[in-house]
Amino acid sequence: MSQLHLVSWNVNGIRAILKKEFVENVRKMAPDVICLQETKAAKEETLSACELLPEYKTYANSSKARKGYSGTAILTKHEPIDVVYDMGIEEYDKEGRVICAEYPSHFLVTVYTPNSGEGLSRLDYRQNWDVAFREYMMWLNRRKPVIMCGDFNVAHQPIDLARPKENFNKSAGYTQQEIDGFSALLNAGFIDTFRHLYPDTVKYTYWNFVTNGRAKNVGWRIDHFIVPEKIMSNVNDAFVYDQYHGSDHCPVGLTITF
Repeated sequence: MSQLHLVSWNVNGIRAILKKEFVENVRKMAPDVICLQETKAAKEETLSACELLPEYKTYANSSKARKGYSGTAILTKHEPIDVVYDMGIEEYDKEGRVICAEYPSHFLVTVYTPNSGEGLSRLDYRQNWDVAFREYMMWLNRRKPVIMCGDFNVAHQPIDLARPKENFNKSAGYTQQEIDGFSALLNAGFIDTFRHLYPDTVKYTYWNFVTNGRAKNVGWRIDHFIVPEKIMSNVNDAFVYDQYHGSDHCPVGLTITF
């Protein structure tokens, strides 16, 4: 058995964060695998950018619908058995939001969940996405345990954002529909690792640049590591690496033994 250190980070543009000590920060964290969201680059551009971390094999997914939008990547020191891009549903596969890497003991999925948008204009799309993603995770989990990580674009409980009352049912990421979607995922046999281990700890993973939210610590915890209940006993710790800058999100981490 060996311990794996996994990290997830919404980088808010892979090319932009490269100018902000990204390579040095990854090496300080030293994960076995780092999953990225919102790379905002074509697949080839992400692969090229990640050549600065040659110790990792990189797999990238990018938006087919809009250039410089969305996008995900997995950088791994251990070559997977297989890598699958997207969920196999055309409506949800246009924006490069999902990558699944298969390892001998588990699947690892990185996800950049759609934001419900300004004025909640995309809330219906988001609700349908939540159903499709949950069903995909349940299908994978029937084959072997699936660890999912990424920007889920939802603060699940009032403790997960600085201003719950002001944002409830008004702001994307904290509507009842999004909360219910995340609850349904957990009720399908999965656990939010950080909240499970630290039920009363206030930590945020995203801060609004425009309102200088990070300096004021007015933030949201919307980046998560989620594991099946059946392997929660393998989890050693979950982290919010809020000491690392470069994006409007900070990295989150997990150590787990297989």
